[in-house]
Amino acid sequence: MSIWVLEALKGVLRLFAQPLFYFGIVLALAAGWRRVKRERKHFHIRVYSPFQESKFFWRSGLAAGLILSLAAVAAGIALPRDAVSLIALVTVAFGLTLQMRLLSPAYTVGTALLIISFLASNKEVFPAMKRFFPDLAEANMAALAMLLALLLFVEAWLILRNGAIETSPQLAKSKRGLVVGEHWSQRLWLIPVLLPVSGELPPPFSWWPLFPYDGGSYSLMLVPFLIGFSQRVQGTLPKASIRFAGQKVLLLAWGVSLFAVGGYWYAPLSIVAAALALAGREWLAFYLHRQDRLKPPHFAKREHGLVILGILPHSKAEKMELQIGEVIMKVNGMPVKTEAEFYEALQRNRAFCKLEVMDENEEIRFVQGALYEDEHHELGLLFVKERKKWALEAV
Repeated sequence: MSIWVLEALKGVLRLFAQPLFYFGIVLALAAGWRRVKRERKHFHIRVYSPFQESKFFWRSGLAAGLILSLAAVAAGIALPRDAVSLIALVTVAFGLTLQMRLLSPAYTVGTALLIISFLASNKEVFPAMKRFFPDLAEANMAALAMLLALLLFVEAWLILRNGAIETSPQLAKSKRGLVVGEHWSQRLWLIPVLLPVSGELPPPFSWWPLFPYDGGSYSLMLVPFLIGFSQRVQGTLPKASIRFAGQKVLLLAWGVSLFAVGGYWYAPLSIVAAALALAGREWLAFYLHRQDRLKPPHFAKREHGLVILGILPHSKAEKMELQIGEVIMKVNGMPVKTEAEFYEALQRNRAFCKLEVMDENEEIRFVQGALYEDEHHELGLLFVKERKKWALEAV
């Protein structure tokens, strides 16, 4: 067993030799730069740091990776190294689109599984790929399907845990051509998983691994899986919509896991699991978008009141415990429904402000706070811009 403990330590260090690990770091930085660019375009100010996505890149994923590693090593979900390399290449190809939702394991691992199954059943196809990946045919489809199901459970957990935290406010146009607000959740998580891969060591137990590849020797490798998520919300508060999305991904994970387990005894069910993951995740993205757009925009100009689209971190508005989606009905006793009226009412009392706010339950509460000279321009609130003004800003 001591040799396997040493192999596990070597496997952890192999993480830093894998290009996908560094690709994920760069991709998180690129996503942050892209978001900041849009925020400055819409509001002339960035809402969150360019390293916001990098913060979530490390958050929660390490704990999920540890749990998944224990399950993968204990059950022996073994893969040839070529299968790991193919998953990495598919991940890079999807990642270059900067569409984080395409980094769901349903797309990355699911696509890799379907490619491997196609090659296994068409031995004369893609000779160049078989030249560079000679061990792909040895991959255990059930092992890949089980890994896919486990990663989908991790994706659902991550979405539910922090998918709705600190979403980015944006401006968009509704179906009627009006300027409305929306919230954009964009996440990229690193999930390092210790996997049994093809190597030079014999199995430590006679029954291990439960999901072997067509080879007799093994090693361990800490594989950096990247899981992405992206969702735009207009019709409701982001926390409700994103929580709903996480619940649906969880249901999909259960469905895929049933076929993955069945693939242990009947191999074609593993392919069905991959097809279900791909089709189900794509349908879910379409369904969530459609359901959101069928609702009237939540962040839009209203007859009464001014809806809060965004709140800058560490601002006066955050200290006053104002919430995204709440509607400011009155400022210093004056009814408001535009941004201009809001700041005009604030200037009536330069030392103090009192806000009448309607929360998501349509209950009225009062918020008040002291102001310093000229601080009425620095409350840190973001509203939907008027159409003509935003049209000029967007040019």
